[in-house]
Amino acid sequence: MQSLQPDPKAQYRSVYEALKKIVLTEGFWRPLRGINVTMLGAGPAHAMYFACYEKMKKTLSDTIQHGGNSHLANGIAGSVATLLHDAVMNPAEVVKQRMQMFNSPYKSVLACAIHFITYEFMQEQINPRREYNPQSHIVSGALAGAVAAAATTPLDVCKTLLNTQENMALSSVNISGHLSGMVNAFKTVYQLGGISGYFRGVQARVIYQMPSTAIAWSVYEFFKYFLTKHKLEKRTSF
Repeated sequence: MQSLQPDPKAQYRSVYEALKKIVLTEGFWRPLRGINVTMLGAGPAHAMYFACYEKMKKTLSDTIQHGGNSHLANGIAGSVATLLHDAVMNPAEVVKQRMQMFNSPYKSVLACAIHFITYEFMQEQINPRREYNPQSHIVSGALAGAVAAAATTPLDVCKTLLNTQENMALSSVNISGHLSGMVNAFKTVYQLGGISGYFRGVQARVIYQMPSTAIAWSVYEFFKYFLTKHKLEKRTSF
């Protein structure tokens, strides 16, 4: 849906229409293309993501608010954690997007700041004692993913254009060769679709991110609670 000048056979008006058309024209398993690449990078990327976030959040919160919750600390910690995450995931993301393009020949730090600030803010509102509460983690995670996804869709559209290098889109604005740089990508997107062009696929992005982040945060908080509880029980037994 984020392709700016898609192949005529790959023009979609809604999430449902896109999924239906992809399955009918390109096969039942086509929506899952690239999943193996994503899985390969997801493990180490998320391990660094959460480990870095927890460590930096604690250190910065102690410095800025003497152990209290600081939105600035959450945002900075989330941004740095994302840099590590994306360093691992970006090559996989490029390959995945190339594989997912229609009729593709390939066969086989803002977002995170918003995400973590929203999650921690929601936890303050519905789980102020910061206890293990699955419902609060699911709700906070889903909302954090939705807000971050919607706010950063323009960046994602530009990144998609850079990653996929759509021939039809580039030729329509007389660009030969490869498009490079986010500034050029922003200009090209505006030339092709105006302001609305920056929000192509926003519904699909939000729908994808809400359950994804809800699951990620709830699983993370569970293991954090489980491992911390196990550690405390072990200390008490001694």
